[in-house]
Amino acid sequence: MNFRRIFLVECLLLLFPSVKCSITNWIYMAVNETLLLSITAGGSLYEVIWQKNGTKLLQIKGNDVRYYAKKTECRCKIFPNGTLQIQQVVREDSGNYTVTVYRKDGKWEAEEHTRFIVQEPVPQPILSFECRNKNVSAKCEVKQKTKDDLFTIELIQDKIKKIQNNTTKLDMHVRKAGTVRCIAKNRVSEKMAEKAVKCSGQLDLYLILSIAGGAIFFVIFVILLIYCIRKKKAERRADDEEERMIRARQLDSEMVVRELPQTPCNPTPKQLRVQQRPLPQPQVQQQPLPPRPRPRTQQRTPNHPKERP
Repeated sequence: MNFRRIFLVECLLLLFPSVKCSITNWIYMAVNETLLLSITAGGSLYEVIWQKNGTKLLQIKGNDVRYYAKKTECRCKIFPNGTLQIQQVVREDSGNYTVTVYRKDGKWEAEEHTRFIVQEPVPQPILSFECRNKNVSAKCEVKQKTKDDLFTIELIQDKIKKIQNNTTKLDMHVRKAGTVRCIAKNRVSEKMAEKAVKCSGQLDLYLILSIAGGAIFFVIFVILLIYCIRKKKAERRADDEEERMIRARQLDSEMVVRELPQTPCNPTPKQLRVQQRPLPQPQVQQQPLPPRPRPRTQQRTPNHPKERP
């Protein structure tokens, strides 16, 4: 607020004691809520003018209402008693609001200033732990939607407490055992997160033994797997070698049959004799045949001497 303006108002109050003027009020509100700005100054209200950051919004004079801004833009409304209403406020509605009151004779009655601020509700804070050797650090962080979103964060563990204003994150050294609570808040809302200290860097004996046992079991499993794979490959290689030898033998026998000499088209008499020579037959034990009957001897006719003529 301008201090020169405050000084001027104070001087006017001294010169005109009947004139009433209030100091600036601060109002915080969450998004989408409804704002009601009333006039605290008493007296007769004939004419009321509302301004935002020095720009006129609306005016009521007697029973007549005049809008200087579109209703859809300001979403505002004025009641007969001079109260200003703004529905579903947004961040852009934040600003300095001034109301000026005049009497029926046109004289200035009062002027009031209000600082109105619209804020987003606080998001859920995120609580985490970081272990470094023997120290444990708790970290509370709140994600901001805009750069203007700043919060008050508290970290609490038993009787240990740390607070910081106008920030989005806070760190604090805590004990290894216990529960840590994080509270994030602003003027319109408050959220809390609570979690027991859990440091993944602290490994007890049972956990170390279980990890070591798992590692040994994994190594043994890998060795057995490699052994089985090699054994399978050796067996397959032996089967392939045996099959290759059988094929080689079959191929050799086929080559021998193909390489046998063929008879020429015009064999020589010697070759004919060789070819006509019977192949040796396998010796088979033959049973003795019964003796054949001897043929009868025919009587020879005597040769008579030829007669001489």
